[in-house]
Amino acid sequence: MLNIKNNRFYFILLSLVIILSDQITKNIININYKSIINKDLLFFRIDYVKNYGAAFNILSGSRIFLSTISTIITIALIYIILNKKNIDNLDLLSYSFILGGTIGNGIDRIIKGYVIDFINLSFINFPVFNIADISINIGLLCIIYRFLKYKRQ
Repeated sequence: MLNIKNNRFYFILLSLVIILSDQITKNIININYKSIINKDLLFFRIDYVKNYGAAFNILSGSRIFLSTISTIITIALIYIILNKKNIDNLDLLSYSFILGGTIGNGIDRIIKGYVIDFINLSFINFPVFNIADISINIGLLCIIYRFLKYKRQ
């Protein structure tokens, strides 16, 4: 069996899959938004929102600042994933999810000046989000899980 921890390429590959998924879905929404917005699906509705800020539209209009932060986080995460010694698979997985989401939203922010959000949960009042946001939150949940797991021991 392949020891994934020793072959960090797979974690970078996971980030790339997340980036591609995010960018493809945003591109589909961007091209077809007039015909698919407000379409109700099983648990969510497709919307089209240009988010000029970060999560929940905080720091709206701070494109250069947010782009700089995104670039710094990207470089730091790539370095950690490829070089940090004594790192376990859950940490690598967490960082890979965060890296994919950070680059996905960073591409939009740098190129367009805004991030396209399109997933609107129809059963609760929650901000509209995208695949990159989901990825970042999965990574953060993994970090919280690891922290709580090792805090108990």
